[in-house]
Amino acid sequence: MCLRLGTVLLAAVLATPSWAADWSVCPGWDQATATADSSGYWAFASPYTYHWSDENAKDHRAVFALSVSRQLPNQRFCGASLFRNSFGQPSAYAFTGWLWPNPIKAYPEVYATVSAGIIYGYVGEFKDKVPLNVGGFSPVVIPTVGYRLTPQLAVEVQILGTAAVMFGTSWRF
Repeated sequence: MCLRLGTVLLAAVLATPSWAADWSVCPGWDQATATADSSGYWAFASPYTYHWSDENAKDHRAVFALSVSRQLPNQRFCGASLFRNSFGQPSAYAFTGWLWPNPIKAYPEVYATVSAGIIYGYVGEFKDKVPLNVGGFSPVVIPTVGYRLTPQLAVEVQILGTAAVMFGTSWRF
């Protein structure tokens, strides 16, 4: 169910009518993006999320997330994530975003991203745990700071609004 939902969300993000080509959410999806110093895809995995508040601690479950994104021209990317939210519900996130490969010149290994998209999965008694939730769908913006250990491997910290911070690793392939 969650995999099918993730596929549908990704297809919706990528589908752009011809009259709206300039407004495409994932511009350049069909163009080659790999260069000598970068690759076309990233996989992200997170085994741990820390929540800022203990308010819902009795309801919290371990959060696991997996995502795949594709690098696009002009430091853009698009992708989808499947995860188990902090209330144990299977969830999905379809997103687009921007990459800043070297925001701190003195530390070339550091990079930053911001992704924006739609999540699905906070339903039932937990529907009010994310803002603007309509039928389980909610808009999301996630800033990330990463540190490249090698050209392919990085560690990342994703800030999940006022709720939590997610730790994970990213692999370029």
